[in-house]
Amino acid sequence: MTRDHLVTYCRHMDEIFNALAHPLRRELLDRLRERDGQTLSELERDQPVTRFGVMKHLGVLEDAHLVVTRKIGREKLHYLNPLPVQEIADRWMSRFSAPFARTMSDLKTAVERKDATMASAAPKHVWEMFIRATPQDVWAILTDDEKTPLWQHFNMTSNTEWVAGGAIIFHVGERAMIVGKVLEIDPPRRFVHSFSAQWSPDVAVDPASRVTWLLEPVGDKACKVTLTHDDFGGETATSKAVGGGWPEALSRLKTLAETGEPFYMPAPVSA
Repeated sequence: MTRDHLVTYCRHMDEIFNALAHPLRRELLDRLRERDGQTLSELERDQPVTRFGVMKHLGVLEDAHLVVTRKIGREKLHYLNPLPVQEIADRWMSRFSAPFARTMSDLKTAVERKDATMASAAPKHVWEMFIRATPQDVWAILTDDEKTPLWQHFNMTSNTEWVAGGAIIFHVGERAMIVGKVLEIDPPRRFVHSFSAQWSPDVAVDPASRVTWLLEPVGDKACKVTLTHDDFGGETATSKAVGGGWPEALSRLKTLAETGEPFYMPAPVSA
């Protein structure tokens, strides 16, 4: 890791810890953990500070990338982004405590929203992270089936037809776990595919959902990656299950893109 990279990395960690240090900001994260995709009006309810005060605290959380926002019609919705917490686990904890690292990964299921009034309109899961690699470099990993097991959840392999309408299938061994179709492909910026889970009977009956990758350049040598998994058709077994897998995959993708080396999550230890 270069000195400039280390300084930037440490500054990012400082922002995360600073954001988590205030009890009101932790309460805001807890509210989003209980129900993701809330408006400012909902988050300020019953708070001991003014609306402006809540806005300032949300701004700190956004600066630390613990919260991301999306405009849905006239509403600005706030989503929990647990990836910075995963970075903390990856750096200090996973090497020494596999069960705790897995617990931190399970925290990602916090991006399950339970408000049925917004289920059909708002994105269900939204994650964003910054990677010290160009969009072209990240795109090259995403669209190389040979590299899929180096970053995907459960080290899944993939077979993809890289054209609109082409098939995309993720396997564990010989078993197809996820099947879908390429809906949009715009190198090196945007990739959209449908997602039909097949790993268990309860998810296999769900309608296909949608996964959208968006890569945006940040300066000359970095990019912001936003992953949105939505269009579940309401609360489904799939919508509840995917919250733990994507953050792990994104963290591993970041490591692979920045270092050229894969990062394998420790296997859970049986009690």
